[in-house]
Amino acid sequence: MELKRRTILGSMAAGAAILSAPAVLGQTRPRVVVIGGGSGGATAARYIARDSQGAIDVTLVEPTRMYYTCYFSNLYIGGFWELADMGHSYGTLAARHGINVVHDWAVGVDRDAQTVTLAGGDTLPYDRLVISPGIDFREDSVPGWSVAAQNRMPHAYKAGSQSELLKAQMENMREGGTYCMVAPPNPYRCPPGPYERISMVAHVLSERNPTAKILIVDPKENFSKQGLFEDGWARHYPGMIERVGPDFGADNVSVDPEAMTVSIDGVIEQVDVCNVIPGQKAGRIAELAGITDDSGWAPAVPANMKSRMDDKVYILGDAAAQGDMPKSGFSANSQAKVAANSIRHELTDARLFPARYANTCWSLIGTDDGVKVGASYEATEEKIASVEGFISQVGEDADLRRQTYEESIGWYNGIVADMFS
Repeated sequence: MELKRRTILGSMAAGAAILSAPAVLGQTRPRVVVIGGGSGGATAARYIARDSQGAIDVTLVEPTRMYYTCYFSNLYIGGFWELADMGHSYGTLAARHGINVVHDWAVGVDRDAQTVTLAGGDTLPYDRLVISPGIDFREDSVPGWSVAAQNRMPHAYKAGSQSELLKAQMENMREGGTYCMVAPPNPYRCPPGPYERISMVAHVLSERNPTAKILIVDPKENFSKQGLFEDGWARHYPGMIERVGPDFGADNVSVDPEAMTVSIDGVIEQVDVCNVIPGQKAGRIAELAGITDDSGWAPAVPANMKSRMDDKVYILGDAAAQGDMPKSGFSANSQAKVAANSIRHELTDARLFPARYANTCWSLIGTDDGVKVGASYEATEEKIASVEGFISQVGEDADLRRQTYEESIGWYNGIVADMFS
């Protein structure tokens, strides 16, 4: 009887193994989890899934169902674009490329167990993890400001509702009022971005509120494309824009959101709109994953964008500390392709290509007055290093500036197709 019982149990176990075999085989595909659906994360997910032709199981974790690009959001503020022009959904990534798009917050990473925990309670296992979370703010960087005050003094450095709020505040400013921007310290997302924003605000105010003033409080001695912006401001908006740098106390600034005042080295300025762009750091999940250092950013290996803390984790875009590349959408997209190739090489033995990086940042100063700066880069042992750069020049003719602006629109259409199609 005991023999029969053991035989039956053995047969049952064998049957269970046979029945479960398809599920086990179905799970043999290597798993990649991508946190963050912006220029880095969406690009990486698409390239890994598409180029592996289904050999890799890709899950993209992104809390929002509609992604609004931070780049070109200034053109919305300036009245050149509609908000809908910057919004993009994830449906094609799921339908065409078989990516499992999960709209939830990643709230934890266990690098030993190789799992990601979601706010909804699910746990996602991974063989490789891509973290591309963008930025978070250093709330202590501007005394008196916090995320809790962002509706009173918006940052608008994460596009969407904040962009709408800042635009509405600016358009409804009293006649002859003061628009103030507290610019961020280095390093931060999109180095020319704050100054393109000033250009777009000035464009609107010059038409709607021509006696208004714009005050820039800037802790930096200089900024990206400074000569181009200052030349453009003098041509398009003479007398409207004043910039206070650190030599006049802009490195000692505090704000009072309730009183709508800005203190510059002890001198109180009453303002009508205050756009505070705080100091920045890597998105919170990078810190929770334990891949950031004392700088608040996440160090990356230049050759492949792996985290220097864990060779099964990749860090992309604004959150990465990688060397000379600016924190931009173009940079994140470029880095994502390098990381995707590295991941496919490791998980499917696909051919590994040498890392190639590039970036261009376009800015609009006035109607059809576009300028750009960019470079190509190579991976060294220490960092991603700039190899050759270019920049628009003061004094360029109007036709070239118009062509530069049109070029930027072509690039935008190209990059969003590269991310979401």
